[in-house]
Amino acid sequence: MINLDKSELIRKVDRALDDIRPHLAVDGGDVEVVDVIDGKKVMIKWLGTCINCSMSAMTMKAGIEQTIRGKIPQITGVEAINGVIA
Repeated sequence: MINLDKSELIRKVDRALDDIRPHLAVDGGDVEVVDVIDGKKVMIKWLGTCINCSMSAMTMKAGIEQTIRGKIPQITGVEAINGVIA
């Protein structure tokens, strides 16, 4: 696998999230990539209604993490800086 620099990896993660953003937007939410730590762990921030949503834990595992890991297999986990850890 080609190692991407951090900024390119963040851009790639952000593009992967474009697949799930329309689903979040339906309910007034969104997600922002904050950082990628050691090229393996993605830090995200919930935006809009996702911040206090009771479904954010499920969305994190079944939506966000699955989408990112499906496109970028080197990612081992996703953590929200404002709450949910996957």
